[in-house]
Amino acid sequence: MNMKNRTLVFKSGDEDFEAGLLKAADIIRTGGTVAFPTETVYGLGADALNADAVHKIFKAKGRPADNPLIVHIANIDQCSKLAEEIPADAIKLMETFWPGPLTLILKAKDVVPDVTTGGLNTVGLRMPDNPVALELIRRSDTPLAAPSANTSGSPSPTTAEHVIHDLDGKIDAILDGGPADIGLESTVVDMTDKVPTILRPGHVSAEDIRKCVGDVRIGYRDRTLEEGEVARSPGMKYTHYSPKTKVILIEGNIKDVHKAMTEIVSDCHREGGRVGLFVTEETAKVVNADEICSLGKRNIPSQAARSIFMGLRHLDDKEIDLIIVDGTLKKEGIGTAVFNRLRKAADRIINV
Repeated sequence: MNMKNRTLVFKSGDEDFEAGLLKAADIIRTGGTVAFPTETVYGLGADALNADAVHKIFKAKGRPADNPLIVHIANIDQCSKLAEEIPADAIKLMETFWPGPLTLILKAKDVVPDVTTGGLNTVGLRMPDNPVALELIRRSDTPLAAPSANTSGSPSPTTAEHVIHDLDGKIDAILDGGPADIGLESTVVDMTDKVPTILRPGHVSAEDIRKCVGDVRIGYRDRTLEEGEVARSPGMKYTHYSPKTKVILIEGNIKDVHKAMTEIVSDCHREGGRVGLFVTEETAKVVNADEICSLGKRNIPSQAARSIFMGLRHLDDKEIDLIIVDGTLKKEGIGTAVFNRLRKAADRIINV
């Protein structure tokens, strides 16, 4: 059989979706892989406690083996089966933000295979805020190890179509629940020390966490780790979120950013190239290029969060030679997470 014909797709709202959920749960229970929607991005799930099943996730994605996976659960009680100790602050965060876009790093029990933890003694746990995801976990009767359902290193998938583009024929099934609401991966917080440490920014901000548990450290950088550094969270060590087309991110004063964009577009055109702009609505009114994709309004970074991966994928399909990204977006709240992803996706960052 042609591998391209093997991935089953079940769409929410269709008459056979209930049967699709049952089939997907059966696939999980028998060691297969299923892509499913969450409120952040689409995940590629397998039984987190079945090492052979989890290996299939790494194979399908082409993911490095030392990149830990997040384990998705359907209720807080499942934490005690997976984590050695659950600090009081972790419980506060669970009660405040779960289900939701927050992953907590805790000491792992031996029941969690090394392949799931990336060889670490910790495990990342999260309860997704999506009815299809929660129902799949419940019906599978096991926690799901689930990184983003894309080719490793490429922009994360926020629709089932993105999953099909990257993984059709490489996984067993896809549950299509429509576009992701948030569009950026979860905030990751290490709870294994006295003071919680944010390892990856997301929709739940540092200020949100401080309001809940007090002091919090920032433990991430907007670049990948160097050789030999240990990745304590997904998204830290390897190239992430990058389209095939070269990406330049320009940050700085609004007028200077616009001037730099215009100059780079002109230079590219002189050499016979085509340019795509990924810019705010305000910038799109004053800078032009061959293709333009919107990040939304400059002062509403949640719009950029929903469009960032969609836009990078869209422009990557337009046969252009360069993508220029607008760095004038507001850098507060989820804007912090947006810039974290944009800086990691960029081949070059220009500060003007």
